[in-house]
Amino acid sequence: MEYDPFLLVILTLTGLVAGWINTLAGGGSNLTLPMLMLLGLPPDVANGTNRVGVFLQGAVAVRGFHHYGRLDTQSITSILVPTLSGGAIGAVVAAVMPNVALKPLLLGTILTMSFIILVRPGFIAPPEGTPVRKVSESRGAWLGLFVAGVYGGFVQAGVGFILLAALSGGLRYDLVRANALKMVCTLSFTSVSLAVFIWFDQIRWLPGLILAVGTMAGSYLSVKFAIRASQNTVKWFLFAMTLVACAAALFF
Repeated sequence: MEYDPFLLVILTLTGLVAGWINTLAGGGSNLTLPMLMLLGLPPDVANGTNRVGVFLQGAVAVRGFHHYGRLDTQSITSILVPTLSGGAIGAVVAAVMPNVALKPLLLGTILTMSFIILVRPGFIAPPEGTPVRKVSESRGAWLGLFVAGVYGGFVQAGVGFILLAALSGGLRYDLVRANALKMVCTLSFTSVSLAVFIWFDQIRWLPGLILAVGTMAGSYLSVKFAIRASQNTVKWFLFAMTLVACAAALFF
């Protein structure tokens, strides 16, 4: 299959923006999926190809947050248990639930996040010095991570918003450390789904790797921004991205 070189350049730039958005918020796939389909990829292949960029951006983000000492490595296992358990169930649900349920579910999730940020900003952005809870100490957080896993296994787009609600709202991580753990969860989801898409030959490697160049660059720059930005700045960036994600979901 031949690809328009100009569109491949635009794909890289789109990946740059998406990588930035995904690292600090979520919903970047609402930009990259339409771009991949514009190249002529069918929706299922575009979905698989998109995971190449998501996986490599996640690897860059996790390494970056760990380098700056913002990744709580001791909590990773306890956080991944409910998220990956939910992810397995979500994949099964995706096989039986009609596609018409996807957009209302995505919009409802994002709008709820926007409402929480406006009405209870301290929930999603805990004040400095707030003690972090363990997953074993909060049933609500465990349930939130499990629901995030179900949603991530089901549709993935916008799962970052649910993970941030569970990690910041439930476990009381500040938004930078919550984003670091969110990227660990996303990387774990994507590792599994990427293997599935490879098995079913639903990945086109040229556009996937070109997209990944952009997403990795965007993620790298986003981590540097997150480390230097204030909690309040990250919070309002997250709010702005919920609105962008709503608009993208409505049009695509």
